[in-house]
Amino acid sequence: MKGCGFQFDTTYMALPSQLFTKGRPDQAPSPKIVMLNSALATSMGLTFSHLTKKEQAELFSGSRLPKGAEPFSQAYAGHQFGYFNILGDGRAHVWGEHLGPDGERYDIQSKGSGRTPYSRGGDGKATLGPMLREYLISEAMHHLKIPTTRSLAVVTTGEPILREELLPGALLTRVASSHLRVGTFSFAANKLGEKVAEKLIDYTIERHYPALIGSRNKALALLEMVMDKQAELITHWMRVGFIHGVMNTDNMSLSGETLDYGPCAFMDTYDPHTVFSSIDDLGRYAYANQPKIAQWNLARLAEALLPWIDHNTSHATHLATEIIEQFPKIYHKKWLTMMRSKLGLFGEQKSDEPLIVDLLDWLNNNHADYTNTFWDISQKAQPIGGLYAGKSFQAWYLRWQDRRKQNRKPLQSSIDLMQKNNPALIPRNHRVEQALQAAHAGSFTPFKQLLAALEKPYEDRALFRAYRAPPSPSERVYQTFCGT
Repeated sequence: MKGCGFQFDTTYMALPSQLFTKGRPDQAPSPKIVMLNSALATSMGLTFSHLTKKEQAELFSGSRLPKGAEPFSQAYAGHQFGYFNILGDGRAHVWGEHLGPDGERYDIQSKGSGRTPYSRGGDGKATLGPMLREYLISEAMHHLKIPTTRSLAVVTTGEPILREELLPGALLTRVASSHLRVGTFSFAANKLGEKVAEKLIDYTIERHYPALIGSRNKALALLEMVMDKQAELITHWMRVGFIHGVMNTDNMSLSGETLDYGPCAFMDTYDPHTVFSSIDDLGRYAYANQPKIAQWNLARLAEALLPWIDHNTSHATHLATEIIEQFPKIYHKKWLTMMRSKLGLFGEQKSDEPLIVDLLDWLNNNHADYTNTFWDISQKAQPIGGLYAGKSFQAWYLRWQDRRKQNRKPLQSSIDLMQKNNPALIPRNHRVEQALQAAHAGSFTPFKQLLAALEKPYEDRALFRAYRAPPSPSERVYQTFCGT
């Protein structure tokens, strides 16, 4: 496929061959393009406008790959709900690494592209609903200014896929800084030996953290850097009420991007124990647990890095433990900074944390909407009526105003800060489900309208105001599914 602007320079395949397997995507019997992210393509130096719809479908189904693409699937492991498993790309092929005009390196991966040596008995396929969900949520996260993989295209394959019922087959083309994960290191450390794992350390540093080249202890420096990136990422998730749903170590990107949008969702009413994933019976990956799970996952990365932290295992464990135990402090500092921004507070006061916690307790006790409450208090006028008329909120609001007087900055500066951190719009779960159901019925209009609404989440645009409304009791979504 010529003339699209692809510039492949794939460095991953210079790593030891045990980390990947070459192989082509399956041929789709009757591919059709249903979503194409032209804005993302342009930012990557790509253009597909000269291609017919048929040619676009052939490209993104993998039937006619661009020049320079050498598809492969990655091997990795993962702690799934705490239990170690050997995994790998069971339904995905990386085309290669595209070099954009901005000098950035992008993994381009086809998801749902057929069986690989890592499929473990699976069919290697994907269905339309989960692929559209990832496209929608990943784009929403990008516009919310949260580090994330992105979606370039979705095609239907013309092949029915059996899950609980027959569903339309589909493929997603995903774009990522890389697909290196904590599970990549766990696989190398447990199965491939020290030489392979050391090459992986060097590769990760060169690709994502070149400032660490020449560090006295490169493994420890890498661990610290990844930990800071993860603390920052989880802080962003907490800011907008995002629940990943399946924070296994194979879904924890070393670049600090949100990776994998399976049973993910956004909170409506605030409850720190919120879980949406249909397979998370014990609430391991609940909203409030996400920082703790990030630390647990980082500990698994530390275990894989021990031989390169120090040859003395005991000393290596001591050094790694010191790093990992810093996570709560690092995260808490970032979280406090984030929450001050959500409340328009400048500087630091001892009263800030109690003020923040009391508001969250009020939200929880009153089953208040997380997103709308923060947007409402981000306006110049005090919100009135409903829950805001209660004495507890009124008392809290007065305390907050007293604190804002200590900002030593104009009120408008406080409002501007809040409106940069409190979205007016999130992808409400009931709206996502409505859009996906319409797409299954053949209408992509609701999906595209929701996508357009989410392009400017920090603006309360009249055209899209209906998307701000929480679900009615009959519209509430209580479970989400991974789609495999």
